[in-house]
Amino acid sequence: MSDKQREIFFLIIAVTCLLALLTAFMALTVIVYNKRKRKIILENEIIKKNFEQELLRTQLEIQEQTLKTISEEIHDNIGQVLSLAKLKLNTLDFAKEEALREKTTDAKSLVSKAIQDLRDLSRSLNTDTIASLGLVRALEQELELFQKSGFTTSLQVDGSIRKLEPQRELIIFRIIQESLNNIIKHAEAKTIRVNASYQETGLQLSVEDDGKGAPVSALDMEKNSYRSLGLRNMHNRATMIGAVFTLLSEQERGTKVTLDIPFN
Repeated sequence: MSDKQREIFFLIIAVTCLLALLTAFMALTVIVYNKRKRKIILENEIIKKNFEQELLRTQLEIQEQTLKTISEEIHDNIGQVLSLAKLKLNTLDFAKEEALREKTTDAKSLVSKAIQDLRDLSRSLNTDTIASLGLVRALEQELELFQKSGFTTSLQVDGSIRKLEPQRELIIFRIIQESLNNIIKHAEAKTIRVNASYQETGLQLSVEDDGKGAPVSALDMEKNSYRSLGLRNMHNRATMIGAVFTLLSEQERGTKVTLDIPFN
């Protein structure tokens, strides 16, 4: 075999080896790509499943809290209004026309108030109300219930209201609702202030009270206490929808919960 033939032979072998290596590399790249793709698909499925489970848990918690609120509202307010209306009717004296007219009018007003309160409660029973009314109106209704319980409440809205995805608004509402429940349980507050600031890139929500507050150590979310569990739930739910949850509290100066939600 001549030198030229040898060179051609080795060149063919080298090209063949190079093609084999390229083929193997491409095959390995495809295998790695498919493996990563399957992993990403699996992770996305897990995230989607976890989100759906959290959404369902949120819906159930809102319904549970709403039923509890309804029970208290019926017992403390509507029940008393109807009892007063019944008392008015039981003391009617048909011989005294002017007094009869006055008591009948009062009884009608009381019954009308009870009916309106029941309508308000029925609207708050269904979590679909949040989707249909929107986050801001749902928060207004929630604060109205707190006001009936003796709290001084306010809701300030800055910027142009922008509707978010129903699932995100539901979870946001539950975070705020949990924060309000913490005020009832722990804060010994008289005033609750909620602020919704619609900015260009996102929504900032805050809940502030004038209660007794707490040192940061008492609010440590790493400690295994019921209160810390509630804070962890709020924090985890905020993370799930891409929001940032922060809590500032100072003893005897109240507590402020802030939720920063990006639009994208």
